[in-house]
Amino acid sequence: MAAPQPGEPPRAWLPWSRTDPAAVLASARHIADDLADGLAGTRVRAAARGVRRLLGASGVGLADLSGRPVWAGTVPHGPRWVELVDQVLHNETRAGRPPLVVTPLHVHDELAGVLVVAGQVRRTAVAEVADWITAALERARLEASAEHAAQAELRALRAEISPHFVYNALTVIASLVHSDPERSRELMLDFADYNRYSLASHGEYTTVADEFHAIETYLALQRAVLGDRLRVQVRVAPEVLAVAIPYLVLQPLVENAVRHGIEPRSAGGTVQVTGEAEGSDCVITVEDDGVGMVPAKAEALLAGRDAAGSVGLANVDRRLRNVYGSWYGLVLETAEDAGTKVIVRMPMFSPGVMP
Repeated sequence: MAAPQPGEPPRAWLPWSRTDPAAVLASARHIADDLADGLAGTRVRAAARGVRRLLGASGVGLADLSGRPVWAGTVPHGPRWVELVDQVLHNETRAGRPPLVVTPLHVHDELAGVLVVAGQVRRTAVAEVADWITAALERARLEASAEHAAQAELRALRAEISPHFVYNALTVIASLVHSDPERSRELMLDFADYNRYSLASHGEYTTVADEFHAIETYLALQRAVLGDRLRVQVRVAPEVLAVAIPYLVLQPLVENAVRHGIEPRSAGGTVQVTGEAEGSDCVITVEDDGVGMVPAKAEALLAGRDAAGSVGLANVDRRLRNVYGSWYGLVLETAEDAGTKVIVRMPMFSPGVMP
């Protein structure tokens, strides 16, 4: 390392790449990636190495609430660092001064761990890096919370399967056991297939082909329940069958069309489901000629303010927007006594979306 120029502070006080902003940003980004699993994750040592390089410190330790740091570089001699870590974990305030500083790391106002820095590093530089680490930990926790929330929403959507539908389907199947045993057997297999898809543990994504299979199974059961009151048209273009799609997106839309569009009408009606490619997008529509609704109610449904009136419309819309962005999601076209049309638009291919 070149000797410092006259009037320049000792070189060890300066981050190793202060003169290269791109390198500083790259290092900070890598540190954030390494902290994606928190201070107890498998990449904490790599994060500590990055912090050490960034600060030009002789040693850096990162510890969670256990108080046992993961070190990069030289571990300070003697028990002093142990005493300081214990002090910070109890008082939640910074302790020590160069060449040994221990700083608390608060995530969402809760103590998550400590940063230990050994060497002649300015306390202001340590504070800045500690703030960056805290921001990275907060972002990682938010992303984990979002993932958990998405999984909870999917579990909630599975739980919304109508007990009324299940009861009616089983009643129809039972009534056919003696009069038409072959038909009863077919419907029982459809019912088992429907429940397997709707309730079993799946990955986050599936394919349009699998979703359409679930739709056809559900509609076969509903036709057995409603008889001539339910008419169905399903058309899907071959080029969209392999498109990856969030699991359990289309079936709830079809269930809404039957339950809230067709069932309330004494004369019944028709449900049409289509899937086709439009440029680089896959467009799926679920349309019924049922009772429809006032546009204000449709708006409330998509906003989640009228959850009792639908099966997971807001849930489906939110999941689509989270996966593909705000340009995508559900579009509802409806009016009283004019039926309802739900349009789902998504990219034919989106990075990271794999069945």
